[in-house]
Amino acid sequence: MLATAPIRNREQKEEGSGSTVHRFLFLQGPIGLFFSRLAQRLLDDGHEVHRINQHAGDRLFWRLPGAVDYRMGALDWPDFFSACLDRWHVTDLLLFGDCRPLHQSAIRIAGERDIRVHVFEEGYLRPHWVTLESGGVNANSSLPRDVDFYRSAVHSTPPWGGGVSVPYSFVRRAFEDVLYHTAMVVAGQLYPGYRTHRPWPPYVEYAHAAGRFLRKPLAKRRLSHLVKNFARHSQLYYLFPLQLNADVQIRQHFSSGRMEPAIEEVIASFARCAPKNTMLVLTEHPLDTGVIDLKRFARRCGEAHGVASRLLCLEGGSPPELVRQCRGMITVNSTMGPVAMECGVPVIALGRALYSVPGLTFQGALDDFWWEATPADPELFDAFRRVVAARTQIAGGFYSAAAIELAVQGAAHRLEHFPAQAPPVQIVPQPREPDFGFPDGLHPVTQ
Repeated sequence: MLATAPIRNREQKEEGSGSTVHRFLFLQGPIGLFFSRLAQRLLDDGHEVHRINQHAGDRLFWRLPGAVDYRMGALDWPDFFSACLDRWHVTDLLLFGDCRPLHQSAIRIAGERDIRVHVFEEGYLRPHWVTLESGGVNANSSLPRDVDFYRSAVHSTPPWGGGVSVPYSFVRRAFEDVLYHTAMVVAGQLYPGYRTHRPWPPYVEYAHAAGRFLRKPLAKRRLSHLVKNFARHSQLYYLFPLQLNADVQIRQHFSSGRMEPAIEEVIASFARCAPKNTMLVLTEHPLDTGVIDLKRFARRCGEAHGVASRLLCLEGGSPPELVRQCRGMITVNSTMGPVAMECGVPVIALGRALYSVPGLTFQGALDDFWWEATPADPELFDAFRRVVAARTQIAGGFYSAAAIELAVQGAAHRLEHFPAQAPPVQIVPQPREPDFGFPDGLHPVTQ
């Protein structure tokens, strides 16, 4: 069976010259062109690039030749993936998100072969960063939850500069999301073994999102009016930014795997223990499509616990003004946590969070948080943020041309200056279409 030859920039790295290269294998990336642009940059720098598409959406946004399509199910994946690693002599594995089922298997297999694993995610520090870590991200990060580590490591990191402001296009993000999932659904018969890691089909989310999109301007005005009202009347309130049930942070790194138990727990504790002159403000995630109506669930919980009049549920996210004025923030493991710390707002994390470190977040029980919580130690927070930025963050983003270009530059620099765990291999002459001997299910992509 035919399979594609390794992608290599033959003009920059002459075959048989003895030069060393990294051999990068890309799996699923963020929706859009970031992985394709990064691969082109690595190719231009003389490295080898390979790709496995898991469905037609992956294929749509991959702009380089030489990819292969995987069309079977999860049970056959380890053998196919191992064959790719062996045949291509892969030194570096790149993927977005470490908890997708096929990615979990790939990380384990790559680790057994001492192949360096590079995991991308949305930025820990918002809004002008993306995450790139070796081995795992979020609760799987290799960064320790140890105060002494950050106080020591900060001495070898640059001062915090705030990052580079990059544009973000919601329209582009939404458009590429629709293209990606439409391709996945329309050409689904070509990838019969693929199963999405998301809990709902895309058309279900789009149907619910339509109403949210139409209400967005009204929700934004209401939120702005509320923030001004709170400031005018010195209203005391706690803030609980909700996360997505589809988010891996909730499904994999929170004990219940859903937001509803967290909402129930927070409202019950607020009713029991919070000062009677305070309110609890719950803000929906900006990307919540409303497949599950968490606001309605929260209102029912408020009524059941007798605090409906002290409960407020809002669309539109958590603007900085709302964060700065709050008395404290309750979160599961949202990236809003560090935003609140920067504002001097006490934070408690109910789930596994990168920033759940003594001195940064409240380490006691939720019932005690309402009265006893204090803001993060400013010196420790500065050390934490600087170390996290230096070791895991890259300036840029995934959803505008300028943001992607900046992220590509930073990612390529980091990938090329961290040696692969496996020794780089020598470039040797190879035919353009070697017989890799892949069984049915792994198909070369022709451009």
